[in-house]
Amino acid sequence: MEFLDTTLIDTGTASLTVGQMLLALSAVIAGFVVARVVERLVVGRLRGSAMGPDVLQLVRRLLFYGLMTMVVLGALAILGIPLTAFAFVSGAIAIGVGFGAKNIFNNFISGWILMGERPIRIGDFIEFEHVNGRVEAINNRSTRIRRVDGVHMLVPNSTLLESTVINWTLVDRRFRTTVRVGVAYGSPVRVVHDLLLKACEEHPEVLSDPAPMAYFEDFGDNALVFDVYFWLEAGSEGGARGVRSDIRFAIEEAFGEHGIVVAFPQRDIHVDGTLMLDRRSPE
Repeated sequence: MEFLDTTLIDTGTASLTVGQMLLALSAVIAGFVVARVVERLVVGRLRGSAMGPDVLQLVRRLLFYGLMTMVVLGALAILGIPLTAFAFVSGAIAIGVGFGAKNIFNNFISGWILMGERPIRIGDFIEFEHVNGRVEAINNRSTRIRRVDGVHMLVPNSTLLESTVINWTLVDRRFRTTVRVGVAYGSPVRVVHDLLLKACEEHPEVLSDPAPMAYFEDFGDNALVFDVYFWLEAGSEGGARGVRSDIRFAIEEAFGEHGIVVAFPQRDIHVDGTLMLDRRSPE
């Protein structure tokens, strides 16, 4: 008890003892553990609801930081330190933090904006600076994105807010893609049109609403150009690439059955018959 009553700081009007310091430290540690336990219990209960993972993470953050704020205030009360004591140094701290940690606070606030405004959510498939990937976590400083090649990429939260980001799944998971093919001149264009639509309609992952659409796009230099547009409900560009590959296989097979030739670059050379070749041997 004598050790716990040992005075560390004595200002004349207030004193700080070893017991108060240990009690405040124990309160902070216990509060941190309790906050983590309560956070996991509440989020575990809400995980089976209709809330998305981004909303769950927002609830987790609000709950944890709210509980830790109460813990810190309780620790200050144990130490006998009033909040007005920080008014004298708040200006200097604000200036130092503003210059030394402005990027950290910028990313921290940007993370809260991302979770509150929700232009990018956990689980969204996005395209950012010519990189495609799925958002796995929105942390305090950065957002973790798993690219289509399996590599994780950490992007500062402020960069996502200040840059142009294509969110493929912001409103829904449907998107449109296309396959282009060129057939030789003289091919039955109506048959080509019907075969393109049939190849898309028979694929199980192509949506029927909106229905696929095929267009006779152009008279090319070496081919009659057709485009077929169709909608998918996929979570990644890799899935769309696989569907387009399947449709190209189906188109090639259907064209072979109907004798339709896929065009290739070619040039016709016309020789003027009036030209005479000099076959005399050089002297």
